[in-house]
Amino acid sequence: MGNAYGIDFGTSNLKIYDNSSDTILNISNTIAVVDGDQMYSYGDDAYSMYEKAPDNIEVSFPVSCGVIADFDNMQTMVLKILETDLGARLKNSDITVAVPTDITEVEKKAFQDLFLKSKVKFKNVKLCEKPIADALGIGLDVTEPTGVMIVDIGGDTTEISVISLGGLVQTQLLEFGGNLLDESIVTHMKRKFNLLIGKKTARTLKEEIGTAKEGGEGKMTIVGRNVVSGLPIEFEVDSATIFDAIKMDLSNICSEVKRALEKVPPELAKDIVHSGIYLTGGGSNLKDLADFFNEETNIDVIVCEDSSETVAKGLNAVNSDPKYAKFGFEMHTRIFG
Repeated sequence: MGNAYGIDFGTSNLKIYDNSSDTILNISNTIAVVDGDQMYSYGDDAYSMYEKAPDNIEVSFPVSCGVIADFDNMQTMVLKILETDLGARLKNSDITVAVPTDITEVEKKAFQDLFLKSKVKFKNVKLCEKPIADALGIGLDVTEPTGVMIVDIGGDTTEISVISLGGLVQTQLLEFGGNLLDESIVTHMKRKFNLLIGKKTARTLKEEIGTAKEGGEGKMTIVGRNVVSGLPIEFEVDSATIFDAIKMDLSNICSEVKRALEKVPPELAKDIVHSGIYLTGGGSNLKDLADFFNEETNIDVIVCEDSSETVAKGLNAVNSDPKYAKFGFEMHTRIFG
């Protein structure tokens, strides 16, 4: 009997739940290619080359805005990770992949085709709507007649969903997430301090001293290039600077959450007020983000434990619990209406 794997193709990180070891592999969704089509490195090793590689090595992210942007490299990398990093015996294995709901059917099918169009003969390759897997990974019983709101803040996207009775009452995929915050930090540092920094440095600043509220006291010394002199310099950055850079982006995300709440039917809105709003995805780990959302919406906000891995956990529930098996579907057998 083959193993079962639940796979969450995030823009920044690839998460794979291996049911045989009951563990999650969380690896950077990055590939380094040499000579146009030969994989040189992948995962965290490839990410370490980002913004540092010579011209003959291209470092890229195969998933963009929630969909597969580079099919061939994504296929090569995920099969390599399964076989090498997890030591998986792929023949006759079950694969369940999380897909955003607000994308086209062709884009959804591409996730399934990664495996169906490979040389490996899998037993089953199924898809699961990402918000459903997210809720199951949090530990919620999505089959109950209770409204639940989940805000999944990923690298390129933010998915706002309301779930009840095993279905999506509403969902919205926004094409901005944590990477937009990084870009805003890069822009702010250049505009205010004439300092040019890379996106990796911006991401580190966000994760180490970033905050969603004023009053942060963190400081960090970085190295950037002075735009005027052209020379590299050390520069101390404080939390207030990072907050100034990202506050508009955070307000935009929160405004979309409030718009989604305005559309929720009254009875489900009552449930959400009682249970709170759940924040998942790597972007939810920004310091004080829950407090910021709480002040803006007057609803309790819960940042989930291991928030970047809740979808992978939920996919394991689909693979292993007969109660939730129905949430896995195949594109060619599913009827959309």
